[in-house]
Amino acid sequence: MTIDEKRKVFQGSENENLISVSYTDIISLSESKNIRIKNIGKKFSKINSFFFEFLKGYNLPVGYLKISEDENLIFSDHHLFPFSIRILNIVDKRTAKVFGRNETDVLSIPIYELHYGSGKETLVSDDHLIALEVCLVEELKMMFRIASKVNVVLKSFFERRNTSLAEVTCSFGKQDERIFLVNDFSPLSIKIITPGKAAKGLNPYRLSNQEAIERYTDYLLNFTTN
Repeated sequence: MTIDEKRKVFQGSENENLISVSYTDIISLSESKNIRIKNIGKKFSKINSFFFEFLKGYNLPVGYLKISEDENLIFSDHHLFPFSIRILNIVDKRTAKVFGRNETDVLSIPIYELHYGSGKETLVSDDHLIALEVCLVEELKMMFRIASKVNVVLKSFFERRNTSLAEVTCSFGKQDERIFLVNDFSPLSIKIITPGKAAKGLNPYRLSNQEAIERYTDYLLNFTTN
């Protein structure tokens, strides 16, 4: 599942290039199936904005600057790395199948996966990225350090609200020599599992129709207002 995202470079008030990111109301469930969900793009923007501001409070490097009046996310200009770091705090479906474990078992140590692009087979190794000159060794080490702290901070955030962070994905940009977070902290990235009746029927790994997407998005949005 992906949401239609628009990125536009523009010049800020201090002759500085900025990047505006907007989310439309179109969700792609597959290569051949798109659905339109009213106001889903604005909700994604609000959720992203909240978590970027929250992470800034813990001195994590983020490229996010603000949310505009028309609810676009404004970032410092940057080179976007074409891969992301996916952090697993539970055993996901793929890991369960490979290692013969039970799906959703809690991990004592998180798993960090590198994913390149947006196709089905995106899992790569650090050797791929270094050997093919996608990034430098030092840059990748910095990204892993940032991702590790993001995981710790967000796990604590959700634990204080009686829920568990199952998974989060971090993407990175670079401006000059600075590496920072650029996206994405929306329902596409943050997967939380909550026990009890409050979360009945909510499965962040089964967002396959409009109702499921709306329910999980609204559920995650609720955490940003309490």
